[in-house]
Amino acid sequence: MAAAPNKPPTVAQKDAPMERGLQVAPGPHLSSTGLTTRRLMLDVVLALVPVFAMAFYLFRWFAVLQVGICVVSCMVVDAITSLWRGSRPSLHDASAIVTGVILGLSLPWSAPWYVGVVASVVAIGFGKAVFGGLGQNIFNPAMVGRAFVMISFASSLGATAYVRPEASLEILTQATPLTAAKELSGSIPELWALFVGNSNGSLGETSVLACLVGGLYLCLRRSAVWQIPVSLLVSAAVVAGIANLLMPETPLTVLGHLTSGALVFSAFFIATDPVSSPLNTRGQVIFGAGIGALVVVIRLFSNYPEGVVFAVLLMNAVVPLINRVTIPEPLGGLPADA
Repeated sequence: MAAAPNKPPTVAQKDAPMERGLQVAPGPHLSSTGLTTRRLMLDVVLALVPVFAMAFYLFRWFAVLQVGICVVSCMVVDAITSLWRGSRPSLHDASAIVTGVILGLSLPWSAPWYVGVVASVVAIGFGKAVFGGLGQNIFNPAMVGRAFVMISFASSLGATAYVRPEASLEILTQATPLTAAKELSGSIPELWALFVGNSNGSLGETSVLACLVGGLYLCLRRSAVWQIPVSLLVSAAVVAGIANLLMPETPLTVLGHLTSGALVFSAFFIATDPVSSPLNTRGQVIFGAGIGALVVVIRLFSNYPEGVVFAVLLMNAVVPLINRVTIPEPLGGLPADA
C-alpha cells in the first residue's frame, strides 16, 4: 500500500492546540518529599539546643529573655509583612523562629530589650520581606539585623556595656576574648576555657564544643553542607597562621582565632544558610573560604574586634557572581558551538 502524500495542514489544524507529550524544565528533576523547609528549620532549631543550653548555663535567664524577645519579634514582623504582601503568614515553616534564635544568640546578654526588637524588625523586614519573602533574600536576615544594631547601638552592644543590678555572675563583668586581644591589655582566657565555654561574649559564641555538636548534627542530617564550615575554618586558620608569622606581637594564635568569637557558630549556623549561599560544591568552598579569610582580616585591621557579621554579608553579596563562575559542566560536555 502506497503511503499517502504529505498534505499541508488546514487552517483548523493550525489553530488547534498542540498536545505536548514531553515537558522540558530546569533541574533538579528528582526530589525528596521528606526534605521540606519546615523539617530543615526544625533541624536547625534542634542543632541550636546545645548552644542555647550553654548560653543558659552561663547567662541564666538573661539568655532566655534575649532569645525570647528576638523570636517573638521575628514571628510578629513576619506575620505582618506576609499580610502586607497579601499572602498568608508563613509561620508554620519555622523560618522566622530560626532567624529569631540565631539573632538572639548573636547578641550579648546585656543588650537592652529594644535592641532585639529593632534587630528583628530589620532582619525580617529589610533582610527578608523586601526581597519577596523566604527563598528570595540574598543576604542572611539575622546578619542584616545584627549589622544594623551593631552600628546603630554600638555603645549598648558591648558585652559589659550595661551591667544590671541583678547580674551577680562573675563572668558577666569580664571582657570578651576578642576585645581583650584588641586592646592588648586584657587577660585572654585559656584555650580550654574558650573551647568548652567559660568566657564572656555573645550568647551563642561562648562554647566551641556546643557549636561543634550542633553543627555536626546538621551535617549528618544533611540539613547543612559540610563544605562551607570546613573551608571556612581552614581558611581562617591559614590566614591567622600567616598573620602570626608576619605580626608575632598579635596576642591571638591560630587556635585563639578559631576558638574565640562567633567563628565556629557562624561556620555551621549562619554561613550554611541554603538561601544566601552558593548552589554547587565549588562555589560553597569559595564562599566558606572567603568568609574565613575576611573574618581574620577584619579582626586584625579594623576597629571591630569581631568580623563575622561583615564577612558573611560581603560574601552574600558576591554569591550570584560565585554561582555564575562555578556553573557545572553539563553531562556529556558543552556543545561544540558553545
